[in-house]
Amino acid sequence: MDEEILTIEEVAKYLRVSERTVYDWAQKGEIPAGKIGTVWRFKKSEIEKWVNERLSSGSRLSSPKMNVQIKNILSPDRIIFINQTSKHDALVELASALSKAPQVKFAKELEEEILKREELMSTAIGRGIAIPHARLSSVTDLVMAVGICKKPVQDFQTIDDQPVSLLIMIAAAYNQHSYYLQTLSHLSSKLKDNQLRDSLLAASSADEVYKLLTA
Repeated sequence: MDEEILTIEEVAKYLRVSERTVYDWAQKGEIPAGKIGTVWRFKKSEIEKWVNERLSSGSRLSSPKMNVQIKNILSPDRIIFINQTSKHDALVELASALSKAPQVKFAKELEEEILKREELMSTAIGRGIAIPHARLSSVTDLVMAVGICKKPVQDFQTIDDQPVSLLIMIAAAYNQHSYYLQTLSHLSSKLKDNQLRDSLLAASSADEVYKLLTA
């Protein structure tokens, strides 16, 4: 139907990009869209015309460079304090916390993929930090969780031989490769700050950790 009305999720699937990319395009007026109340909606006929015009002009449909905002991908309920001493148990506990996000549809699948990724290569990046991550087709948008390890985890095979005390876990949709890499880079850069790392490890509440990361 020419006048079929689509949601952000439906447009994202049709264009094979992330929901966040469609939202960003709509906000910037780069894609034909309208709001019903506070919700973006799209006419299928207009989206098809827009795609055809961009394809015929040689324009790309790829994701724009995103400005990574921690507040958009993290919430205090996904920040936990971990007492586990093994890498496996710490990852399982944090994956469980991340699975509370509505963007994660299958908790067990996320856990398995995180562990499988860790077996291939350690996600520890030095300075007591590890950033376990996975992309899954069942995840609808990029989200993260944070684990503050009260007992440093010794078996992460770190490049600088420091045990891991700070875990940042990321799950993304399978088609979010660019945004996924940008987020990993942003976090790696942000966490080079010694003062920030010390403050995170000294924090006594999830809200305190959240404020530090979103400042």
